[in-house]
Amino acid sequence: MNLHEYQAKTLFAEYGVPVPEGSVADTPEQAMAVARKLEGALWVVKAQVHAGGRGKGGGVKLARSAEEVGEYAKAMLGTRLVTPQTDADGQPVSQVLVEAGQDIARELYLSVLLDRDRERVIFMASAAGGMDIEEVAAKTPEQIHTVAVHPASGFQAFHARRLGFGMGLDKAQVKQLHGIAEGLYRFYTECDASLVEINPLIVTGSGDLLALDAKVNLDDNALYRQQRLADMRDASQEDAAEREAGEHDLNYVTLDGDIGCMVNGAGLAMATMDVIKLHGGRPANFLDVGGGTTAERVTAAFKLILSDQDVKAILVNIFGGIVRCDLIAEGIIAAAREVDLHLPVVVRLQGTNVDKGREMLEQSGLALIAAEDLDDAAEKAIAAAR
Repeated sequence: MNLHEYQAKTLFAEYGVPVPEGSVADTPEQAMAVARKLEGALWVVKAQVHAGGRGKGGGVKLARSAEEVGEYAKAMLGTRLVTPQTDADGQPVSQVLVEAGQDIARELYLSVLLDRDRERVIFMASAAGGMDIEEVAAKTPEQIHTVAVHPASGFQAFHARRLGFGMGLDKAQVKQLHGIAEGLYRFYTECDASLVEINPLIVTGSGDLLALDAKVNLDDNALYRQQRLADMRDASQEDAAEREAGEHDLNYVTLDGDIGCMVNGAGLAMATMDVIKLHGGRPANFLDVGGGTTAERVTAAFKLILSDQDVKAILVNIFGGIVRCDLIAEGIIAAAREVDLHLPVVVRLQGTNVDKGREMLEQSGLALIAAEDLDDAAEKAIAAAR
């Protein structure tokens, strides 16, 4: 689950991380009222969407009067913002964040995330912060500095010194960085985050550090114990199909291909997509119906695939262990009877009750294409899609 920038900054402030003065608004009038309460002669208007690269998409504007703040807010609100990190449809803008403009001397980068190989929470920092940090990481990785934090000791002063001096900060700024990083570490662990990022972390003209932007991703599996954070969810920023899949406890991710996939088990689902690509096809989704599933969940999964207008064929690849092949067959039949099934469906079933499942499909009257193995299924699905 992602948070909006204004939500993340509210939480940052609670953990002692300095952020600019500002407030969120959902009308141009509110945006102008926020600007008038803030001191200074420069304001920043930021579209609130779950995507990076907002500046490149026109979602970040500098205003020199309250009236100009209102004009920018009016131009953003109610639209869909397209950035390098969204699809062609963009993300809906229902709120803007209005902040006091800052005197920026330098732009830095700081993030906290989990390194699964080292089994440690790590900090990543760079003196080359800003919009093109991805390019920095790809072309000049030596500019990225990392430290791993042992869970028994937590974030320590030497971590801050290593990161700070690597970014070219002086002693006073390293001391500030220590406080910021310590707050981020507590936030990361106490709020069950999977990513916390400040880009840019700026050095102001007076030499102070300030979190000019904020990005937070939370661990969905821990939301049951983070009710306050769960209440911050903005469903309008999420893919409709993925949101519906979550309601049925399905693992679903929309892709840009034309072959719908329904598989049980994340590993088998990844392998299925790999084999489709290997044979020249393009998977339209990742969909893991999981173990111990029911016919109702399979029906919901099938409907999700059919709701994608780009899908031209469906590949069902089930290895029946915990989930029985006859339940999968029952779900396919139920879904086909509820919707207008006009697409070719390739089915590969193996495992528990496979003979019963195949018999049910054969007697269903549906136009199904049987496959013996995964390669055969992928080839038939690609041919059917074409």
